[in-house]
Amino acid sequence: MESTEAFVTFQLGWPQMHHLFALLCLVAVVKLTMLLAERRDAFRNFEAFPGPPAHWLFGHVKEFKQDGTDLDKFVKWGQKYPYAFPMWFGPFVCFMNIHHPDYVKTLLISTGPKDDLSYKFIESWLGEGLLVSKGQKWLRHRRLLTPGFHYDVLKPYVKLVSDSAKTMLDKWESYANTNESFELFKHVSLMTLDSILKCAFSDNSNCQTDSGTNAYIKAVYELSNLINLRFRTFPYHNDLIFYLSPHGFRYRKACKVAYSHTEEVIRKRKEALKEEKELDRVQAKRNLDFLDILLLARDEKQQGLSDEDIRAEVDTFMFEGHDTTASGISFILYSLACHPEHQKICREEIIQAMDGKDTMEWEDLSKIPYTTMCIKESLRLYPPVPGMSRKITKPMTFFDGRTLPKGKLSMFLESSYRSPHAFVPFSAGPRNCIGQTFAMNELKVATALTLKRYQLIEDPAQKPMLIPRLVLRSLNGIHIKIKPVDPQE
Repeated sequence: MESTEAFVTFQLGWPQMHHLFALLCLVAVVKLTMLLAERRDAFRNFEAFPGPPAHWLFGHVKEFKQDGTDLDKFVKWGQKYPYAFPMWFGPFVCFMNIHHPDYVKTLLISTGPKDDLSYKFIESWLGEGLLVSKGQKWLRHRRLLTPGFHYDVLKPYVKLVSDSAKTMLDKWESYANTNESFELFKHVSLMTLDSILKCAFSDNSNCQTDSGTNAYIKAVYELSNLINLRFRTFPYHNDLIFYLSPHGFRYRKACKVAYSHTEEVIRKRKEALKEEKELDRVQAKRNLDFLDILLLARDEKQQGLSDEDIRAEVDTFMFEGHDTTASGISFILYSLACHPEHQKICREEIIQAMDGKDTMEWEDLSKIPYTTMCIKESLRLYPPVPGMSRKITKPMTFFDGRTLPKGKLSMFLESSYRSPHAFVPFSAGPRNCIGQTFAMNELKVATALTLKRYQLIEDPAQKPMLIPRLVLRSLNGIHIKIKPVDPQE
């Protein structure tokens, strides 16, 4: 009797299952038709922009081997296809890759938002902070946070960055007389994390002297790699597929580590500010930092940022304030190791500017113009953020008459042409980097203190194998040798 009832139930349920299956097939067909239409439109719209041949299914994804040669491939394509060329990521996603400064200028002076594909993947980690937010929300946050980068706020940071740099350089004593190379990035990354925690969050973490690998830095590496992987793997563009994948599990695990780190920073400061509601009263007791301004900022309606917005901005500045500068400083020191003649000129300039002091001060930052030029040249050759992207919200015509239609996605790499828009390490236009002055100050301080203390020597056996992620990295690390500076030289 029970088996008969089960059979009847199955028979009665079959039509519903059949209808559900038919509905799913219909949805899939409609979706596929829409995607094929978008692909056809993309081919038509990009007809005026020739580019490297693409595989019908994988696009150009298989061209990138993740072996340290990918940036060279971009450069070769740029030489073959002037100004811009299309790049396909899978069968349906196409970006216009821009590599000429006049094209970059046209794109950056527009008010177009960040693209809603690649930045969507970052948003699940960093939230809607300044990096990915748009429209009125971005405008309001930018206005509320700008006071956090006034020179009165930035001025005391120079000593804090100097202290962090000196801690790192003290640790390097063990390498100074060995004639053996060592890997820079892991040391510099800890130093820049130490700096951002001290400067922006008044948090003396001792992360440089604690033993073991820093969990937050490890999580940032993991998140950066997984976001890059997701962008390159077309099925992972689907949220459900990525969520159910092993990579999705690793991503969520790394996010938890990053979130717990920032939440602890916010919790400590809220506790400290319990009795204070005005910035002036806080400033009377101590130097203001970014987190003070974030927690106490009010708009014209006396409305502050929500808890979710605060965490998004802290996550954004924790990442951008340490990882990008770590890449920049590491490649600057490597570049100077490769060019001892320029290193010598920089060192002489730095010693004269510091005039016997063992730390950099605010006034010294403007006294090292040659060193600043070398820093900028390294940023041009090794841009910490190797590419940026925008979504075009209205048809855009470039100086040579070619046009991109509304809705298309454009990204660009730093180019080698001499033009103001060939060098945009901090972006340009209305969405330029709000923290660029802080970043440049940190690059100057770290470079100056390092050159004052050590001579940097290239290790020809270990050249960096560049790999573009959210931040420029090297597959095999960044290695140099050092020896103490001879005071008699």
